Amino acid sequence: MQTSPKSPQSSKAHPAGRWLYPRPEGLFCEPGGFYVDPNKPVDKAVITHGHADHARRGHGAVLATPETIAIMKLRYGEDCAGVFQHIDYGQTVSVNGVNIRIVPAGHILGSAQVVLEHNATRVVVSGDYKRVFDPTCEPFELVPCDVFVTEATFALPVFRHEPAVKEARRLIESVRQQPERTHMLGVYGLGKCQRMIALLRQAGFEETIHLHGALVELTQFYEQRGFTMGSWRPIGKDSSGQRQDYAGQLVMCPPSAISDRWSRRFPDPATAFASGWMRVRGRARQYGVELPLIVSDHADWPELIATIKETGAEEVWVTHGREDALVHQLGLMGIPARALALVGFDDEGE
Repeated sequence: MQTSPKSPQSSKAHPAGRWLYPRPEGLFCEPGGFYVDPNKPVDKAVITHGHADHARRGHGAVLATPETIAIMKLRYGEDCAGVFQHIDYGQTVSVNGVNIRIVPAGHILGSAQVVLEHNATRVVVSGDYKRVFDPTCEPFELVPCDVFVTEATFALPVFRHEPAVKEARRLIESVRQQPERTHMLGVYGLGKCQRMIALLRQAGFEETIHLHGALVELTQFYEQRGFTMGSWRPIGKDSSGQRQDYAGQLVMCPPSAISDRWSRRFPDPATAFASGWMRVRGRARQYGVELPLIVSDHADWPELIATIKETGAEEVWVTHGREDALVHQLGLMGIPARALALVGFDDEGE
């Protein structure tokens, strides 16, 4: 395992910072000898979920939910880690005197918060999370704690997500009002794609959905685990093998495909993108999006603030996003907070 000096701790810092602290590889639990979501290969890793900015290949040993392990193997290969140990929601394992419990994070299928207990102190490492209902994953479970480690992807007051089913209905209405056009919906492959399909079905859309090839394998993975996706078809496939006319059809693809050569097969497409970033008009223009759908798998500003307050945490550690803004706001609220400044995270799931 790679080593580096312990980060200096302020005399005012929470005692948990003496045994859990950031290193260049990620958040390190010293007595347990493991990292949570390390950004490079380490001996022992606890992984919160399967997105590539949290789940890396090459670790000696991985502890994660069965779904996250299956996702890692699907994306990286069966031998992407030396040893896998699965842990179910609500289960506790002990590693060198540190109790590790896993509870749902509500982010994507298999996503988890890591509850660490050591020296009469409880730390919750939330990973990525959201509080709203998602038909494709277990709902977020609030755990009271002494220290709460929170993401900050959308930690600015401007970010207030719309009800997801409302955004799905907006897309359906656009498809029905413009039957001469193909609607191209940009979605990330793991979590967002399958959630949007489920939301569209919930909103009454029963037509066949056409999927870019990059979305097929993970959608099949969700179906294998009991999620009903309804009628869908890989793009370009039909019974006769002929090129199809997609007028009036809904096509889902990775966001990058909206503006690349692949999209030219669709004459006059209506472009949409499902993301929390669509709250920012400049982002929508950047992607050339005609119909921005504000659907996120991360907590928005009100959810972040409410969750932190509800945990009752004595101190909050902030990572992955708008760290300074959230730290400042928590200071105004009288909640001690600090930015961990961990590296290696992006918004793959957004």
